[in-house]
Formats: sequence, C-alpha cells, structure tokens
Amino acid sequence: MSAQVVELQQRIEALQGAPTRLTVPVHPALEGLVQLRTGASYAVDSASLALALAAGASRSGEWVGFAGWGDFGAEAACQWGIDLRRTVLVPEPGELWLEVAAALVDVLKVVVLKPTTLVDPKSASVLDARLRARSSTLVVWGDWPRIEARLSAERVEWDGVGRGRGRLKHRDIRLALQRGNRRATRDVRLP
Repeated sequence: MSAQVVELQQRIEALQGAPTRLTVPVHPALEGLVQLRTGASYAVDSASLALALAAGASRSGEWVGFAGWGDFGAEAACQWGIDLRRTVLVPEPGELWLEVAAALVDVLKVVVLKPTTLVDPKSASVLDARLRARSSTLVVWGDWPRIEARLSAERVEWDGVGRGRGRLKHRDIRLALQRGNRRATRDVRLP
C-alpha cells in the first residue's frame, strides 16, 4: 500500500474511535522486508522466524509471549535478542489455547502462538478483534485463516561444518514474504 493510503486508513480509524495501527519493531535482519503492525496476524513456517518476529519488540523493551511451544528454546530466544525477563511462556495450553492466546494478547505487545489444532475462521476472528482492541500483534507458527502476511524460509544453507567436523558459524536464508498477491524475497545471513 502507498503511504497515502495507509495515512488515510489511520485517519478513518481515528475518526471511528478504532485503535491506531502502530508499527512494531522487527529484528534488524528483517528490516525492509516485513513491517509488523498492531491489530494484525502474521504467519511463519519455522521457529527461527517466529523468534525473529518477536525479537524486535523485545529488544525495544516490550513484553512478548509464547503459547503452545512445548520445546521453546530459551537459549535460541536469547541469541535473537529476546529478553527472558520480559517474556511469558505457556508451553502447553491444551484445549484452552484460544483462551490463553486471548489473555496474552490483552497484556503483551507480541504473542507467538503455535496452535495445537486446526484453527477455524470463527476462532480466528475472535482473536483478531482482541488484537485490534488491545493494539497487540499475533505471530502464528503454522496456518491461520486471515493474516496480514506470511514469512517463510525458501532456502536454508548452513556454513561452518566441513566433512563432519567444525562448528556452525552462520546460515544463509532466502526469506519470502507473501502479502496478498504480492511477493518479495531477500537473502539474509543469520548467526
């Protein structure tokens, strides 16, 4: 969307009393590719991308949360820059995943959700309304009915291990951002 269209949408929302859709910081590796906004849902296809989208908000001092992620990697989160002192983790929400996600959305800027079941459009719309009302952002690791954009890793190459010896140094990833009918890609190097 052009800057003028975004500005007009924000003015209309302000006149209607709706919360303004604010931008949420993203990790420096993702700047220029994806811009998170409050009141919206985003989908990713990997743990690394889920951490990357939450990291920007955490690095800027916001609280973030993770739900449905039983094998959450605290060390990996720290390496992305997520401050664990301002992180809420609900590893196994069970059948109450929607209620848990809604409660986290009420108090946190970014919530990463790994749904335990297929999400129906009605459940998604309940959470979407809550996101808009609370000026929060949802990152879903998996499928979600209505999303602002989908970020996926198309190609991943690791560097550092040669002939079964050595240490992993970094990885090169081709990231793809799908927003409606528009698609953008970027190659990034991650530590």
